[in-house]
Amino acid sequence: MDDLPSGVGDSAAVTHEPEAPPLAPPAAPDVPPEAVPAAAVTTPLAPMAPGIGVLIVNLGTPDAPTPDAVRRYLKEFLTDRRVIERNTLLWRLVLNGIILPIRSRRKARDYGAIWNRDKDESPLKTITRSQAEKLAGILEPLGKHVTVDWAMRYASPSIASRLEAMIAAGCERILIMPLYPQYSAATTATVADEVFRFMMRQRRQPALRFLPPYYDDPFYIEVLASSLKAELKALPFTPEVIIASYHGMPKDYVQQGDPYESQCARTTELLRAQLGSDGAKLQMTFQSRFGRAKWLEPYTVATVKALAKKGVKNLVVMMPGFSADCLETLEEIAVENARVFKRAGGENFAAIPCLNDSEAGMLMVWQLAMRELKGWV
Repeated sequence: MDDLPSGVGDSAAVTHEPEAPPLAPPAAPDVPPEAVPAAAVTTPLAPMAPGIGVLIVNLGTPDAPTPDAVRRYLKEFLTDRRVIERNTLLWRLVLNGIILPIRSRRKARDYGAIWNRDKDESPLKTITRSQAEKLAGILEPLGKHVTVDWAMRYASPSIASRLEAMIAAGCERILIMPLYPQYSAATTATVADEVFRFMMRQRRQPALRFLPPYYDDPFYIEVLASSLKAELKALPFTPEVIIASYHGMPKDYVQQGDPYESQCARTTELLRAQLGSDGAKLQMTFQSRFGRAKWLEPYTVATVKALAKKGVKNLVVMMPGFSADCLETLEEIAVENARVFKRAGGENFAAIPCLNDSEAGMLMVWQLAMRELKGWV
C-alpha cells in the first residue's frame, strides 16, 4: 500500500457511494454451429520454423585454367589485407608488374594439369559442391526449412551471392562453416570479414554463427587416422616416414599472435597418439611458401629432399590442414614433391587424399554442423 497516492486506502478519508447493480448481459441466441460463418471460426496457427542456412566455405579457385582467369583470382587473393598484411605501394607495383604476369601463366599450366574437364572446373569446386550436396542430404530429416549451400572466399560462387540467395529464401539464421581445421587470420578470419561486409549492407540481418576451428576435435582426429590407415593398406609399399604437411605462413604472422602454428602442432601431436607414432615416423612440415619473407619451418619440399638423401626410399605425405583436394595437394605435393623425392634418390611416394566428400569425411562435417546448430534445430 506504500506506493498508492495519498489518501487512497485511508478509510477515514474516503466516502463510498452505493454501487449500481451490474447490468446482466443479454442472452445469447440459440444458433446452430453450422450457421456460423467459417471466417468467424479462428484456429491457432502452428508456429512457423525459421529458415536456417548452412554455408560451407572454402578458399577459392579460378574460373578457368587460363592466365587471365588465374590472374583475376590471384589479384583478389593477394590484395586481401589478411593475406598480405604489408600492402604497400612497392608491394602493389611488384604484384601488378612482376608477380601476376609471371605467376598467372605458370599457375594456369598447373591448374590445367589437374582441371576437371568433364565439369570444366577445378577439383576444389567439384568437391566443395559435393560436400554441400551430401550434407544437405544428411540434414534433410530436419525439415525443408534447412538450406545448405557452398561458396568460395575468392572468385565464384562468392560468399555475398550465396548469402543473398539464402536470405531471399527466408533464412533467418545462418551457420557459416569455413572448412579450415586450423584457424588463421588469412583463412578463417577473412571469411568472417567477407560475411560481415555483406551484412553491413543489409537492413534486416539474420542471426549468424561461425564454425570454430576443429583442429583438436576427437572425431576429426579419429577420422584422419582411420582414413590414413585405410590408404596405407591399399599402397603397394610400407612408408618409412609419414609427413603431415600444412599450408605455410610467414613467421611474423605467428609472432603477432596468430595461433595457426600451435594448432597445426596440436593436430600432429594428437595424430601421433592416435596412430602410435613418434616424431621421427610422423613429421610436421609446411608447404606453399611465397615471397622472400621467413615462413614457418621445416619446409615440406626441403624435408622431402633431405629424407631421400638420407636413404629413405618410401615416403607418404598427408595434408591435415586441407578439407578438400586442390592445387596445393594434387599438384604441389602429389607431382612436384614426388618429383623432388625421386630425383634425390627416393623410390616410392604417395600423397594421401584429403577427407573430401568421403563417407567418413561427411560424417565429420555433419557432426560439426549438428553441434553448431544446437538450439536452432
